[in-house]
Amino acid sequence: MRKSLVGRIWPNATALVLFVAFVFPVYWMFNTALKPNGQIISEDPVWFPGSPTLEHFTTAVNAENFWTLVRNSVTVTVVAVGLSLTVALFASFALARMRFKGRRGIVLVFMIAQMAPWEVMVIGIYMIVRDADMLNSLVPLTLFYTVMVLPLTVITLRSYVAAVPKDLEESALVDGCSRTQAFRKVIFPLLAPGLMTTSLFGFITAWNEFPMVLILNKNDEAQTLPLWLSKFQTAFGDDWGATMAAASLFAIPVLLLFLWLQRKAVSGLTAGAVKG
Repeated sequence: MRKSLVGRIWPNATALVLFVAFVFPVYWMFNTALKPNGQIISEDPVWFPGSPTLEHFTTAVNAENFWTLVRNSVTVTVVAVGLSLTVALFASFALARMRFKGRRGIVLVFMIAQMAPWEVMVIGIYMIVRDADMLNSLVPLTLFYTVMVLPLTVITLRSYVAAVPKDLEESALVDGCSRTQAFRKVIFPLLAPGLMTTSLFGFITAWNEFPMVLILNKNDEAQTLPLWLSKFQTAFGDDWGATMAAASLFAIPVLLLFLWLQRKAVSGLTAGAVKG
């Protein structure tokens, strides 16, 4: 019984320590954003703001070009994730259902692309965009974000398509459905966990991307929120409250999306690891 008790305690204790380690920085960020300036710079840490204030959030929201950069970030992220999901749906179906020469090689290329550090190609990408006279445009940024999130999307959705029994698709074909109708009515509804998982990680990747926009978009009005956040401390000096408020505003969309999709995302990762 003692061994059984220890076996139950240490995993829970480890999980609790990891939870505190990962959640505390997020809590402290929001906590600092809500504190008055006097509590932020106090010698003794203030764990709970005595009189919460939204002044720092007002400062961050009223910063120059804030809403323009919000629109830019939302546009490039949503469009990039949508394009990658659309392309990956057809690519994953072809890789999972069709047998053709070079299929395994294509899957290997997607895996290598997923592991490759995109930062090493920034100079080459810059030269391509410069020669096309498309610097300070959201179009090349969106296209490259799509390429960045596409490999993981294809690999994950391929596992889900492969896990759908072929008998279901064949039954739909026998009942008079075309292959397109069978995919839309039978396979597509079963891909919801995979779509949610890949959309979540695609959103995080595109939303947080920094080096590409730093190189391609020098115009202040053509940038995105990660670059704005990196300049925020310089623009407002040592206003740590406003800086933490800006960081909180930047993190809120990702946190909300994760809380909304967390169950499907966890099940999607587990299924994607064992299926296919």
